[in-house]
Amino acid sequence: MRLGWALTCVLLLTSVTVSAEPAPQLRLLSEHAVDGMRGGNLSGLAQCGKDLWTVSDRDDDQIYRLDTRSPTWQAESVRIDIPVAPDSGLPWGLRSRTWAASFVRGGYLDFEGIACDSAGNRYIVSEARAAVLQVPPFGPASWLKISPMLVREARASGMLLHFNGVFEGLAINPAGDTLWLAAERERRGLLMIKRQQTLWDCNGRCVLLSEAGVEMQPAQFPKARARSRDFADLSLFDGKLFTLERNAFEVCRRDAATGEVERCWSFAAEALQENRRYSQPFGLTEALIVDADGAWIGIDNNNGARVDGEKRPIVWRFAAPEGGWSAKP
Repeated sequence: MRLGWALTCVLLLTSVTVSAEPAPQLRLLSEHAVDGMRGGNLSGLAQCGKDLWTVSDRDDDQIYRLDTRSPTWQAESVRIDIPVAPDSGLPWGLRSRTWAASFVRGGYLDFEGIACDSAGNRYIVSEARAAVLQVPPFGPASWLKISPMLVREARASGMLLHFNGVFEGLAINPAGDTLWLAAERERRGLLMIKRQQTLWDCNGRCVLLSEAGVEMQPAQFPKARARSRDFADLSLFDGKLFTLERNAFEVCRRDAATGEVERCWSFAAEALQENRRYSQPFGLTEALIVDADGAWIGIDNNNGARVDGEKRPIVWRFAAPEGGWSAKP
């Protein structure tokens, strides 16, 4: 019995990730409150040409174009008519819990990420349905026809098993024929599908990465503790996949073909300054765009106020790290 307990303790301890060296800190350039989002809860960001777009996980019938011409941004709603969502293979229990929660918080589809291809098509991931909606520049929106193997493989790898822990972000390549999805937590993971005529299917395998365990919140976090490893959003830049790792307060560069982590940068020093802190015991960043000059990171504050009283969604602009995003450690 004592030996079994000792082994259990060892396994628990070894599942906690503690970085040998702290990740370099990103430098904050600007901060923008966002007005005009009916449901608040900014949960994704994308850049289509010169325009920034966002979604709320409380709004099912509209997305938002961001007017960024002043320090406080204005969200301009764009209505979308959404067809009936397909059956992705998620079990009834998970879907029914989301349906019940929507009566309290709104947002039955639970939009959690948005991305754009070079043709201006916007892709929106629904966590509740484990499905992806395509919104073209002109014409009606439609759901991508995705192979049921995506959800089967993800669940077989230990992902998509928990309520409110399904798909949390997505990225699309410029050609619009390869899509990456981030499974949020317990287990977190990265998946990839490719367009094959009308069907989006696994390219040999869907799952690039499946990862369990916990990691410590940054030292700047009040009463820091170990939290589940998670992914909150994805961004594709210069052939690399960038993950927003919410509880670690980091942006990490990963191999787009394998999901293997290459380097991480922290934004904790700026995000966790006293006036910017929230009362929630976990990270709240949910949106990411990485470009040559830096990164946009958006906050879903769950309608909660910061220490300074700000209740609106926030988007931060960070400078690119010294040497650029391709820099080696």
